[in-house]
Amino acid sequence: MGSTITKKELIDRIAQSTEQKRVVVKRTVQKFLNEVILELGKGNRLEFRDFGVFEIRERKRRMAQNPKTLERVDVPPKKVVKFKVGRLMQKSLDDPNGVEFEVDTGDQDD
Repeated sequence: MGSTITKKELIDRIAQSTEQKRVVVKRTVQKFLNEVILELGKGNRLEFRDFGVFEIRERKRRMAQNPKTLERVDVPPKKVVKFKVGRLMQKSLDDPNGVEFEVDTGDQDD
């Protein structure tokens, strides 16, 4: 299994590889994450071509059991985020060395 990579580490990598100031990259990454949270909170589906799709699903109400007391517990319905893996991510999972990334020139909206 792999190791944990933090947001700070990703920001450092992106800043170094793009030769951008770390503060600019940090602000951009945080804004992106905030927008993802905001859109999912509105119930919107987010699709990032080749990366994957985030969408909200609602889990139904169910009965569960407390493992310590064996007492039956009612679990209310709950919204959860579902992620469906995109083509490039799946390819990376299958063969981490076989993925080639295209350089985004900013000419298109994906």
